[in-house]
Amino acid sequence: MMNELTIFFLIALALGTGLQFWLTGRHRAYVRAHQKAVPAAFAEKISLEEHQKAAVYTLVKTGWGQKMLIVEVLILLLWTLGGLLDVLDQALRGLEWSELWTGVAVLVSFGMLSTLIDLPASIYSTFQIEGQFGFNRTTPGLFVTDMLKSLALTLVIGIPFLWVVLWLMTSAGEFWWLYVWAVWISFSLLMAWAYPTLIAPLFNKFKPVENNELKQRIDALLQRNGFASSGIFVMDGSKRSGHGNAYFTGFGRNKRIVFFDTLLEGLNTDEVEAVLAHEVGHFKRKHLYKRLVWVAALSLAGLALLGWLMQQAWFYGGLGVSTPSTYMALLLFMLALPVFTFFLQPIMAWFSRKHEFEADDFAAEQASPLALVQALVKLYKENASTLTPDPLYSAFYDSHPPASVRIAHLSSKI
Repeated sequence: MMNELTIFFLIALALGTGLQFWLTGRHRAYVRAHQKAVPAAFAEKISLEEHQKAAVYTLVKTGWGQKMLIVEVLILLLWTLGGLLDVLDQALRGLEWSELWTGVAVLVSFGMLSTLIDLPASIYSTFQIEGQFGFNRTTPGLFVTDMLKSLALTLVIGIPFLWVVLWLMTSAGEFWWLYVWAVWISFSLLMAWAYPTLIAPLFNKFKPVENNELKQRIDALLQRNGFASSGIFVMDGSKRSGHGNAYFTGFGRNKRIVFFDTLLEGLNTDEVEAVLAHEVGHFKRKHLYKRLVWVAALSLAGLALLGWLMQQAWFYGGLGVSTPSTYMALLLFMLALPVFTFFLQPIMAWFSRKHEFEADDFAAEQASPLALVQALVKLYKENASTLTPDPLYSAFYDSHPPASVRIAHLSSKI
């Protein structure tokens, strides 16, 4: 039944979708206009051919993204106002299970159906787009194996978690959202702790760094910065992709530093040390903890809002659901919230880029800023990252500063 929420939802969806199309159009035009010449700051290190490959890669990906945006909007409308969620709910209610297990079944079924709907796009992106530019190294067998492992993990971990959340929503009284928030934060911290040693090895192989000189340099960097970890590892990222990366993951003393093997193949010891110094900079500047606090605050506010919305009949009717329930409130909230929060994306992106600048500043103090510049330029080249993103598009979507801005910032410290 259409009500004021329906109208508000449709307006926000139309505005957000239109804004995304406009931003992507700007970005594509900007990249296309600058693809004939390498920016001066990169002219000596990146060839025109490499620059144009990055431009074409960006244009292909963003063009595909625009098509997928239309599909995603249509699917969202079908699930909600089109009544598919209501059909799914009524079908599973017909099994006459308890409300709690019906809720778990609806949420799990929705997740599995959504994965199935997204599968063709995932296959095309992996094997066609990434393959076209020489980045895909995933075999069909590995793709299927990864999918089945992910599904099994989701069911094993997700079903008990969903049961606890829905039980609290129905049994913990008026302030259930406080208890769910505590469970959610605890679960997130547990997953962050368990991921490096229990989950990630199910998908990739990790081996200690074998280069003694590099290991000594890394150990010295970590010791003088008080960074305790469970080890420094190389991950076989090359079996899935030609893209290179580095990160640290985990929580407490279960932290570990991970380099993609593709990254180590292209960087010398000074450059690897500089990249690691950047990652340590995130730790020393407490970015992980700041993000945890930020996410905790936002999730608490979101759950409190959900606690109010689930008591309003218009919330269900306005989004295409005929029978109010705790699990439908949760599902509708997860589907509708991104429609309204997209407009806050520049704020989140700004905070992320601020943290990247701070980590770069730290790296420039702990290692060679020139080596970090050289490492970044190699990564831009090897990953076919555009050197000329549209500034406004970048402000919405990029978690890292644009290449030219970041290199100029670091170059001032050399």
